Amino acid sequence: MGARKVCITSLYRSACLLGIFSLWSYTSSLAQSDADLADAYFQKGECDKVVTLYQKVLRKDFNKIYLRRYVNCMIKLKNFEEAEKFFKRQQKADEKFGYLYTLYWGRMLEQMGQVPAATLKYQESIAQAPPKDINAYKDLSEEFREIDNTEAAINALLKGRDMAGNDNLFKMELAALYAQTGKTEQMIEELLSLGVVIQSKEVIQNYFQDFLREEKDQAKFEKILYEKIQRQPNETFYAEMLIWFLTQKKQFSKAFIQERALDRRLKYNGAKIFDLGNLALQNKDYGASIQSFEYIIKEYPQGQLYPYARRMVIVAREEQVKNTFPIQQAAVRKLIEDYKKLLGELGQNNRTLDAMRSMANLYAFYLNEKDTATVILQNAIKIGRAESDFIDKCKLDLGDIFLLKNEPWESTLLYSQVEKSQKETPLGYEAKLRNARLNYYKGDFALAKDILDILKMATSREIANDAGSLSLLIQDNTGLDTSEAAMREYAAIDLLLYQNQTTEALAALDELFKKYKDHSLADEILWLKARTYAKMGEHQKAVDNLQQIVEKFPSDILADDALFMMAELYQNRFKDKQKAMELYQTILEKHPASIYGAEARKQFRLLRGDSL
Repeated sequence: MGARKVCITSLYRSACLLGIFSLWSYTSSLAQSDADLADAYFQKGECDKVVTLYQKVLRKDFNKIYLRRYVNCMIKLKNFEEAEKFFKRQQKADEKFGYLYTLYWGRMLEQMGQVPAATLKYQESIAQAPPKDINAYKDLSEEFREIDNTEAAINALLKGRDMAGNDNLFKMELAALYAQTGKTEQMIEELLSLGVVIQSKEVIQNYFQDFLREEKDQAKFEKILYEKIQRQPNETFYAEMLIWFLTQKKQFSKAFIQERALDRRLKYNGAKIFDLGNLALQNKDYGASIQSFEYIIKEYPQGQLYPYARRMVIVAREEQVKNTFPIQQAAVRKLIEDYKKLLGELGQNNRTLDAMRSMANLYAFYLNEKDTATVILQNAIKIGRAESDFIDKCKLDLGDIFLLKNEPWESTLLYSQVEKSQKETPLGYEAKLRNARLNYYKGDFALAKDILDILKMATSREIANDAGSLSLLIQDNTGLDTSEAAMREYAAIDLLLYQNQTTEALAALDELFKKYKDHSLADEILWLKARTYAKMGEHQKAVDNLQQIVEKFPSDILADDALFMMAELYQNRFKDKQKAMELYQTILEKHPASIYGAEARKQFRLLRGDSL
């Protein structure tokens, strides 16, 4: 009898549970269908049908999206009284999310034009958030952002931070809000303090790149970093961020000062300064590069980086000399003396092979002492016989020297050797390009173009661009007359320039232009003259030839090149800001598809004083 009673009781409980489950399933499906129906009406814009359904859904289960939609519909219907009743009921019925109902009650008041009352509701919603629920403050902030109230969004996060007693909360979110509202200093403070906590420069740098668009904001960032470094000299994060910022701005000398301070404090043995020197060199800031390498030479004469810094400081000086026109022979001889001292100090060995090669090229191409250069290269090849890549680079140099000596057969023999030993490598492609240029100088345009067209598709961008330019020059200026006389004469003059016979080449170009002023090659002749005069430092003569291209050949391929080069000369050599701006603007107006378009726009804005 007892067993039967237990059995009946168990059956009864099971039946009850089944009934409860069925009732829950029915209620849930009903709520689901109410939500689906409400969504369907909302998508159609039928607000009069949707509000009652959303009220039913929200009473059963809170949902932020449904609340937003409900409010949007009530605003559209201007049914403010009904909405306020609903908010009052829900505040009491749904204590967990009552603060969000208060927020949207404030939104309703704001739409009714009752701004002070709305502000009070917004403040009340923040005060109502569960004190220990950090996510509640984050939700509030997101909802305030949804209604474009960024100030309230900030206040919600600050209150949450205060309630949690944790100043490291919400730093990224607050930084974004401060950036949005133009509170640059606060944004910078949030991100920097976060960076100190997480010690991840890359993450913080990415955010600063997004937020610091304006010049005035970048100035504030730099000022704040200097202040923090002075107040907290032992916190290296600030100095590292300042170095990053200064290198982004290409202010390498300023970056060097900060990097030097860190090097002395943290005993980096010059490693980071060496990297900075190389970066400055890549960006053609030769002064900062020399400064960096000289520091390593002075501070670490016994260090591992010393021989490399000794070499690189001369490389930086060499690039400075080569890019200062006209090139001074006295400066070249000083560089050679520096190389000789380096070799005397470190010896002629595998560590100084590149120095020997650089010295040889200075002798050959700038002092016209080709035999001296040849002896140095041959000696370098003996010392570096185990370095196959180095030997092939020396062979290319020797091939160039033979071309200077007007011995093209020796040149092509060396270029071909490198082509064979360096198949499908950048060095092999470079050798192939030099062979193509040699055929161009000799007037064998068909063979040169065949090689160049292969190189356009099969190598690095730099070599491909050079190959493409020379191929286009040949294509545009051959086949128009059967003798190809104009192109042969032009190529021969180009060889004279390569051989540093500048005076003879310029005289020949003048005659060539008179002879072929109506030929398709005419603008190329003027362009070659302009570039030659610019290298000689005769900038006005360069501009005169560029101006002829612009006036006589405004639709030809070199028109935008001529305009851009003129603009740079007026900007950097003549210091004529207005004329440079005028020329950059001409590029943008008359040559909108020019490859110089982006840089022309940038330089124009810089000269005008815009913040970039």
